[in-house]
Amino acid sequence: MKILGLSGGTPNGSNDAMCKEALMGAQECGAEVEFINLNQLEIKHCTGCKACVMSLFSGRGNACVLKDDFQWLVDKMYDADGIVWAVPIFEKCASGLFHTVMDRFGPRLDRGNVMIAAKIAEQGGKPIDPKYLKEKVVSYMGIGGSDWATRIQCDFNTQALTPKWCVIDNECFKWSLDIIMNDAAIAKAHQIGVNIAHAARKVEDGTLNVPHGIMGEDYKGAQGVCPYCHSNNFFLQEDGTAICCLCGMEGVMKNVDGKYVFEYDAEKWLPHAHDSISGKFIHGDDIQNNEGKARAAMATDEAKARKAKYRDFISSSRPVRA
Repeated sequence: MKILGLSGGTPNGSNDAMCKEALMGAQECGAEVEFINLNQLEIKHCTGCKACVMSLFSGRGNACVLKDDFQWLVDKMYDADGIVWAVPIFEKCASGLFHTVMDRFGPRLDRGNVMIAAKIAEQGGKPIDPKYLKEKVVSYMGIGGSDWATRIQCDFNTQALTPKWCVIDNECFKWSLDIIMNDAAIAKAHQIGVNIAHAARKVEDGTLNVPHGIMGEDYKGAQGVCPYCHSNNFFLQEDGTAICCLCGMEGVMKNVDGKYVFEYDAEKWLPHAHDSISGKFIHGDDIQNNEGKARAAMATDEAKARKAKYRDFISSSRPVRA
């Protein structure tokens, strides 16, 4: 059993310390541990070129065209049974580096897309590495210097949604500039390591139970307002309905005895859940249909003329380098 610790903070800073504390807890449970500080890697931004998904669906694998350390990181992540993240909170949400990793995961590592590509490979395409379909457990810790942290946990679960990894802990530590002096926070990080080691053991022996989406019976985080994915983040529409920002369920928010309750039509919306395999397949079909319409529209002379107008209007400014 191997647990990988990923820190997105300053080397030897608070994020490193909390991540290593969790790894200590996992190691005490018999896990082999490894630690990586993401700031010491070269990870380029996703350009949205879609080369990876086009390659994936044409039976040529799912490699990214960007040449950097990302595939090395991906291999480390998929070789582990469980992953613990410690990420600084910037502007209420996860850092840009975390988002870059998240962007580079999709769509080439989306569980639904990989399942489709595996079927394509059976017809003579390039085989998909089975590790991309392996069950995995993941825990997150957000380390913030204030209480501006209302988006971080939704960001974390969004990262797990793409590969459909099972979330065990999703913890937000606020006002944490001196967190290594906070014994309660240190104890919590240690327990997060213990929790993920126990869950990773279930991955090894095939007893991990994930009845839906990315939440299993071993989830230790807060229950949240959404009864499906436990998110507290909602998009409120003008007609009074609400959409869960993580799982995409649409329903209504009610105040029952002073407590907010989110209600939705389970029969209608559960198949569409963004972190479920059925929801991923529906999303894939929708994208494919939209891509076809867009290709037809962009192949017209009018579309080509419009592209030329914007291309020729002005060029991007660039810095002068010696």
